[in-house]
Amino acid sequence: MMAGGGGRNWRLVRADTDAVPSSVRRFMARARQRRLQAALPWAVGLGVLLVIGGLLYMVYATPVLGVREVRVVGADTLSTAQVEQAAAVTMREPLARMDLDAIRDRVQSLPAVDHAVVSRSWPAAVVVEVVERTPVAAVRAGKQFTLVDGEGVPFRTVERKPSGIPLAALAAPGPDNVETKAMLTVLGSLSEELRDQLLQISVPAPARIELSLRKDRTVIWGDDSESETKAQVSTALLKKKGDTIDVSAPAVVTIR
Repeated sequence: MMAGGGGRNWRLVRADTDAVPSSVRRFMARARQRRLQAALPWAVGLGVLLVIGGLLYMVYATPVLGVREVRVVGADTLSTAQVEQAAAVTMREPLARMDLDAIRDRVQSLPAVDHAVVSRSWPAAVVVEVVERTPVAAVRAGKQFTLVDGEGVPFRTVERKPSGIPLAALAAPGPDNVETKAMLTVLGSLSEELRDQLLQISVPAPARIELSLRKDRTVIWGDDSESETKAQVSTALLKKKGDTIDVSAPAVVTIR
């Protein structure tokens, strides 16, 4: 660069490395290292956030981990197809976003289901565990039979009465029906011997309960009060002769 009016000639040159004092070079190196060390945690944190964000997007927003199978466990009288239809699971929807409570409620709407448990099985399955209702009595319905569970819920109609459960003569079985509640109280109190001999329990009214046993024997039960005592007395009197045992007043029993 030429200065005006007989001045000096100036020229910029790069100083040789050796021209920079070693102390200055060490200072500058330490400064760069401190800058890198300060930036490293931020870079690592940003990388971790990007990885987590990518994973969350893959899990919650893409079909990569979508549902590809509905696994039904515990169905007996119900078919797998019936449970799957009730569950109404949308295939390939992200498994993480599945509303398990809603699926459970839909499955439990099936009359034969007592309760259900729904869970995720990674990477791609919804598991529906079903506990079906257990019949304790069968109510004749024309030429068929309606099965009633231990809560008084009519849940299934069959062509033949299953072995091992008694007939129940009820006009309108249901969990809120007083005759049904009385029947369940009596059935729950029976001894094993009485249960083995029981063919039918008749409840035309809550205070007119009768048991029909094998060998044309009848137990007049009355209402469902003191059922435990009535069961004990009836069991003891099975060894006595007589076709009719009246335990409606268990303190004054008659047999004829």
